[in-house]
Amino acid sequence: MRFLDDPPRYLFFTGKGGVGKTSIACATAVQLADAGRRVLLVSTDPASNVGQVFGLAIGNRVTAVPDVPNLSALEIDPEAAAQGYRDRIVGPVRGVLPDDVVRGIEEQLSGACTTEIAAFDEFTGLLIDTGIAAGYEHIVFDTAPTGHTIRLLQLPGAWSGFLEAGKGDASCLGPLAGLEKQRAQYKAAVDALADGRRTRMVLVTRAQHSTLAEVARTLEELTAVGITRHHLVVNGVFPPEAAGDDALAASIVRREQAALQAMPETLRALPQDVIALKPFNLVGLQTLRHLLTDDVPTPETVPVSEPVIGAEPLSALVDAIAADGHGLVMLMGKGGVGKTTIAAAVAVALARRGASVHLTTSDPAAHLSETLPDEVEHLRVSRIDPHAETARYREHVLDTKGCDLDAAGRAMLEEDLRSPCTEEIAVFQAFSRIIREARHSFVVMDTAPTGHTLLLLDATGAYHRDVARQTGTSGMHVTTPMMRLQDPAQTKMLIVTLAETTPVLEAAGLQADLRRAGIEPWAWVVNQSLTVTPTTSALLQQRAANERPQIHDVLTRHARRCAVVALQPREPIGAERLAALAEDAVERRGLPSAHTA
Repeated sequence: MRFLDDPPRYLFFTGKGGVGKTSIACATAVQLADAGRRVLLVSTDPASNVGQVFGLAIGNRVTAVPDVPNLSALEIDPEAAAQGYRDRIVGPVRGVLPDDVVRGIEEQLSGACTTEIAAFDEFTGLLIDTGIAAGYEHIVFDTAPTGHTIRLLQLPGAWSGFLEAGKGDASCLGPLAGLEKQRAQYKAAVDALADGRRTRMVLVTRAQHSTLAEVARTLEELTAVGITRHHLVVNGVFPPEAAGDDALAASIVRREQAALQAMPETLRALPQDVIALKPFNLVGLQTLRHLLTDDVPTPETVPVSEPVIGAEPLSALVDAIAADGHGLVMLMGKGGVGKTTIAAAVAVALARRGASVHLTTSDPAAHLSETLPDEVEHLRVSRIDPHAETARYREHVLDTKGCDLDAAGRAMLEEDLRSPCTEEIAVFQAFSRIIREARHSFVVMDTAPTGHTLLLLDATGAYHRDVARQTGTSGMHVTTPMMRLQDPAQTKMLIVTLAETTPVLEAAGLQADLRRAGIEPWAWVVNQSLTVTPTTSALLQQRAANERPQIHDVLTRHARRCAVVALQPREPIGAERLAALAEDAVERRGLPSAHTA
């Protein structure tokens, strides 16, 4: 693999959710360690699954990986990092300052902004030659999906500039209390990221038009923040020679080869590697050691198993949603499982039933316009754009709170509003506005990948607790966004997954997190399934056989109701294909009808 030629100290793996970043990062770390290098594998994804790949608990501590000498792993846990950050700031003043003052400081440190800063603090600590990083020759970063990663990589420069200019005095006072001490660390992090001799960014993609377009945008954004040494890895490409006479396999090959031929020129100029689609799930050391090699045995033809019992078509879920007449439908899950596609298909199907529908996304890296480029009657499409929402919020604050300030006061307010934490407030407010629309029409929301969405829900919960505390003794009744999310009569939460080990485990973890927040998922959607798709390809049949235990697990252990959506011969782009997806107008195998499920 060319991306492993003369590897620098820092290797970052990034890209759109679901392209295989974690598997490739883990396989890379194992290969370097097997070669005798001292390696630390770090996940910066709030919804990390590195531990699942290796089959061990890692968490927010350096953990040796059994059976791989020289390899250790660390998952930056945002919540654990935030608690440690709070303890470092509040601990020295507890018992010194009055209790009400300490409680005020703790409240300032309770939001998602503190969580982001704390995780960022740990991240930058790994880009300097002291502390945890000192004992390793290579540090391999498995990053969050694109939008969140770009945000993380921008933060060292953003916070350094903010501290240089002066931090203001309001919205981030609590979280920023510990930042001044880290100024030198942030500068060192900026220098390391910009140094091509020390840092290499591996852009992982699939052979899909939308994913290649996304990684091309990522390349532009990374170059803009000073990261200039890049490699491209196209993962999971179906070997043309393995297609045989199978129509589905042949359509996959045609689709992938057409996407690669149309690859943006900026990507074509990069050093490239191609990793073939493997017949096995990428969990465990044995499979990881085969991922970056070509010595994979040809799969044997697997006989068709018994039908999947207990699942239902996506159209049955749409019928149940439509019966309510209005409400919020939120699609959540791991990156790359097809949330955007399923959200768009549900929205188109509702609109074709005559309902008024607003389809929106909170994913910084989502591009609904590519999935649904045409107009549909009764359907409006939007996106929560963090930059636009932040600009709108700043303008509103200056027009209201700043209208009566003198020049010095307005300058201080403007400085405070330049804090990166302002974006959190602005996005939360936009999220809350959209939730309110669901009282009178349908709102279908395509959310960011799991970790980023949970941070948004954390902000929603913090706001709910603050409102409840302020109104608790006043007798007022206020309906907060969190209350709407918790009310099954107003919100239907759909968890989207793939029939693979890691996505199902992560979806189950997401469901547990939602339940702890008082939100009960309404249904699961197993997307892009081969189990319900007729195929004679040995490779696809082997992968279909691997799916069955995962679907059975979803049906028997996790989901109250579950739809299984077949892998499509053509990408479900445009209103007609999305409508066909929602109405199950593709040949299926082994599923009972909605009436017999």
